Order: sequence, then C-alpha cells, then structure tokens
Amino acid sequence: MKLEYGSPEDVGMDPARLNYLKELTMKWINKRAFPGAVYLIARKGVIVAHEAFGHAVKTPFTREMTKETIFDMASLTKVMATATSIMTLVERGALTLKEKVVDYFPEAKWRYKEVTLWHLITHTSGLPPFKPVHKLGREGIIKAILDSEQLCEPGKRVIYSDLGYILLGEIVKEVSGKPLDVYSRENIFLPLGMEDTMFNPPEHLKERIAATELCKWRGRVLIGEVHDERAYALGGVAGHAGLFSKALDAAIFAQMFLNLGKYDHVRVLSPLTVKKMTKNHTKGLGARRGLGWLINSRGVASSGDLLSTKAYGHTGFTGTSVWVDPKLKLLVVLLTNRVHPTRENEMILRFRPLFHNAVAGAIVKR
Repeated sequence: MKLEYGSPEDVGMDPARLNYLKELTMKWINKRAFPGAVYLIARKGVIVAHEAFGHAVKTPFTREMTKETIFDMASLTKVMATATSIMTLVERGALTLKEKVVDYFPEAKWRYKEVTLWHLITHTSGLPPFKPVHKLGREGIIKAILDSEQLCEPGKRVIYSDLGYILLGEIVKEVSGKPLDVYSRENIFLPLGMEDTMFNPPEHLKERIAATELCKWRGRVLIGEVHDERAYALGGVAGHAGLFSKALDAAIFAQMFLNLGKYDHVRVLSPLTVKKMTKNHTKGLGARRGLGWLINSRGVASSGDLLSTKAYGHTGFTGTSVWVDPKLKLLVVLLTNRVHPTRENEMILRFRPLFHNAVAGAIVKR
C-alpha cells in the first residue's frame, strides 16, 4: 500500500471533525506553544489531512511554514534511523540483540558486563539518560559514556537513555562498515523514497528548514544544523539525534510499519521484525518499550486518551512526534519547532494529547 491523498469519508473519518485540528493548532500557535506546525494524518493508506501553519522561522528573520518544511526530528532519530538500521542488520545475520555491548566496546568500565544490544534498544541498560559531554570531542564522548556508572542492573528498569542510542549508532558503523547516516540513507530512506530525510542537510536546503533554538553555546539561531549538543559534537550524526525530515517522509516511514515492513514495492523489514519492534518488551519495568518505539498505555501522555493500546510512537525534544495505530489503521505525524527561539517552553506537552484526541475523535466508522 502506498499513501495517496483522498477523502476522509472514504476511510470512515468526519471532515468537519478533522477541521477542529486547524482551529486547535492556530489557537496554540497564538498561545506561543510553538511558532509553527505541519501535520499529516492518514488512515487506511489515505492522507486525509496535510496542513501547515505559522512560521518556520521567527528570528532573526521570518519565513512561513509550508507542507514541505524540513524539521530537526531530534529523538525520532532513535526509531527512524538507529533502531531500524539495527534490525535490518539483525535480519541479515550481521548481529543479534543478545550480543554483549562489551564485545564491541571492551574498554567499557561498567559494573555489569551483561548489558546486551537488547538492553540498549529497549532503554533497560541502566545507563543514565544524559551526560554533559558535548565539549569532549568524539573520542571523549564515547569514553565518557563507557565510563558511566549504571543507575541499576540491566533489565531491571526502563531508564530512557540517549547514551545507549549513541552506542547503537556506533555499532551500526562498526558492523556495516558505514556511518549511520550513510547506512540508513542507503537501506531505509532512499529505498522508501524519503527524499528529504537525512543527517547534516546541505546548505541549499536551509531555506526549507525550520529554525530551532537561539543557541548561546554556538552564538546563533540554529537552522539546518542539529539542535542536540552531543549530536553536534559528534559531527551531526548520532544514534540518538541528528536526523532531519519532513511530514510526508515521516508518514511514509510510519506507513511502512503499518504495511508490516513494506511500502509500495519496497520491503525494508520483514513482518516478523515489525511485530517484534512494536510489541511490549518491558512488562513490569515501567514504561512499555518496543525496539525503538514507545508502546501506548495509560501512562503515556503524548498519545492522548483515544488511541488504542496497540498504538506505538515516539516524540522529539524539538517538538516532533509520530504515532501509529495498527488497530485503527491510522498514522499521525505532528511536527513543530517548539524550541524556537528557546527551549524554555513546555506547552507542547499539553498540546500533543489534545491534538491526538481530536484526530481519533474524527474516526466515525471502523
């Protein structure tokens, strides 16, 4: 199945109810939750809404948001690039998730030597969420991660960790012989036709990229360079952040998952792999985590109240999110630049569940 634009009524959605989203989005732009937004909603392979509002850039100049605006996807990098790359390597017999991390990084000084790739990809390694390592350079960053003290034994608790995904990105490079940006482009984005999805966008695309923060450290408003400090220090390519994309490309990626690993005539993942990535692997450990994806539950705020417990998704610090609901045959891409010009604004946390409730509320026929 390939995404096509069509009528909401044809897929059991009420166009009048979908129009609530326009008013809702503009209301929150006016409340300064974010300067602008692009959203794309598709059900049963039909794009029923694709809209752009507000500004891609507010300072030091202004530029309107368009449907073709490219966003810094932040932590959506984890699932769109890193986890999916790892699983393609699993499918090709290049590695297994049961392999130990110390086999790739023998210099690791962890108390527990039993940490596996599965622990990294499910955020159960015990590694801390974050470390201020962005001024250490590439070798210094990796060394600092490997010197980290674990917060718990592996497999005991979900602790969402950027550090673990940085290591996964390095493992993709070691196993495949190609950096994460090259490997993911060749094996995921180009085959799927995701033409505007990449790390380190070239200069000529900057006029289409949404601005993020006025970065005091770098002394400028960031447009087309990664917002995350650690990813920037790693050359713009990291397992936890650094990917740029647009709404239609993110929707193609999500539809590939709804299609059990295939989009149009291209297969990226096997159906078994998609099912493995989108099931709960962390029962009783806190958050419900798949392989890369967050699995929906009552404790997940961003998905709202109405998506099913089969839904899975991910958010990005810059204001991005993707939610996929196989039970409802629904995908929702919501991209904003909420850190522009400052990250001191968390109204996106209130907006996301309202938005997803309005989307699900537009479904009137199964």
